[in-house]
Amino acid sequence: MRYQVRHTTTYTYDDDVSDSYGIAHVTPRELPWQRVGAHEVVVDPAARDLQSTVDHFGNTRTYFQVDQRHQVLRVEARSEVEVHAEIRDDLADAQAWEVCRPRTRPDVADAWSARELALRSDLVAHTATAHAYAAESLLPGRPVADAALDLMHRIHCDFEYEQGATTVTSTIDDLFEARAGVCQDFAHLTLACLRSHGLAARYVSGYLATDPPPGRDRVVGADASHAWAAVWVPGGQWLAIDPTNDQPAGERYVTTAWGRDYADVPPVKGVIYSDASTSLLDVEVDVAPV
Repeated sequence: MRYQVRHTTTYTYDDDVSDSYGIAHVTPRELPWQRVGAHEVVVDPAARDLQSTVDHFGNTRTYFQVDQRHQVLRVEARSEVEVHAEIRDDLADAQAWEVCRPRTRPDVADAWSARELALRSDLVAHTATAHAYAAESLLPGRPVADAALDLMHRIHCDFEYEQGATTVTSTIDDLFEARAGVCQDFAHLTLACLRSHGLAARYVSGYLATDPPPGRDRVVGADASHAWAAVWVPGGQWLAIDPTNDQPAGERYVTTAWGRDYADVPPVKGVIYSDASTSLLDVEVDVAPV
């Protein structure tokens, strides 16, 4: 599948901003199953400094500084991406989940880099509740892919998608209490479940191309940023699973960045210098098939 992706973030303030400094993770990754064509990040007002670097996890990170006075700041990323169905190794996916814990696999070349993603992170606590919940899927000797897909399915069935049910400060225990959340919450829950049993799992951010209802045209800008999880499988593979939609990530998923949790890869974050007392954030995403 080929897509044109447009991600626009607009900040509006009730007073002048003298300086804005920001970091954006809005550039799709170049991957074996994903090719990135033309890409640009446009900042309005024009940025005095605009540059891209590669972070610890291999994501493209764009830094910008705007020193013109403004009350509206617009950051727009435009990309052309081609995504293929990932070819997986059935024998690797059939390994028992117990042997897929990176600390037990010194014989595998990439286990050392996966170990970091088996540890706790600021937004993903290894709670007793998450450990017990995951144990129902991580049965002794069960193939890692079967176990991960079963966990994904259970989260999809047991938790309701509801905007506003959680906040940016909600914890894993808060999510279990509310039994509702959004894609970011479900990705974090998946990580907590898998990591609490020693498996390595990463938080993945990007976009999911949506289909309009039968007989209806696409609504431009109606898509949104999305988040899912991926579990490490020895042999250089990661199985990407989307508990929000109860399916493995496929060719409708555009991968932008990954890390330990959301805090590593927010689409846009930054600081401003201003006397403004209120602000408004508006995000518009469009993933258009070509």
